[in-house]
Amino acid sequence: MDDMKILVVEDDRSVLNLITTTLKINHYSYIAASTGNEAVSLCASHHPGLILLDLGLPDIDGIEVIRTIRSWSSAIIIIISARGEDSDKILALDSGADDYLTKPFSIEELLARIRAAMRRMQYIANRDEKSPVFTNGDLVIDYASRIVTVAGTEVHLTAIEYRLLTLMAVNVGKVLTHSFIIDRIWGGGVETDIISLRVYMTSLRKKLRSARPGLNLIETHIGIGYQMLRAEKV
Repeated sequence: MDDMKILVVEDDRSVLNLITTTLKINHYSYIAASTGNEAVSLCASHHPGLILLDLGLPDIDGIEVIRTIRSWSSAIIIIISARGEDSDKILALDSGADDYLTKPFSIEELLARIRAAMRRMQYIANRDEKSPVFTNGDLVIDYASRIVTVAGTEVHLTAIEYRLLTLMAVNVGKVLTHSFIIDRIWGGGVETDIISLRVYMTSLRKKLRSARPGLNLIETHIGIGYQMLRAEKV
């Protein structure tokens, strides 16, 4: 992944200089855009693997940029924005973003998010799409037999718990919003479904930890949703 290109979309010159200087010092290849339309054009012509995107652009809103790019690109999109409300994060994630970093941010955190994105891209690149088995550290999911094991111990899950686990496995490393999960598992629903989701997620975590105490593969993003971590981060 060393030759992967990063697209930086930021209209604030000082922030743009900070990000691009950081990328240059850390030997990342990058291109930059200051408007939404320029970002879409560069994405189409350069095919970046990772996009660092500000939402407050001068021509079109960053949400529209996400939706446009996501309609034909699987590039990982990390939002870097001053919009810090949960509703803004949820809208961006539901529109197709993979991660969200709120301004002001530390360089160390930005680099950590980039490294996490690279690990996810490496995993996707190396994954055999026809493989019937998913492995993440001690967690193994055999899709053919629908058997889940943790550290060699079989974990018995309900149908919904199994679907939740496999949904997160397919999207490992990505933050999934409550509404995204509810839509995929229950086909949409009312607000009270979030309570049901929390109950099932609590039960799922408890069963995984019963097989290996201290296991914490599923991270909660309060007010937003859940994320399955790659084993390297656990």
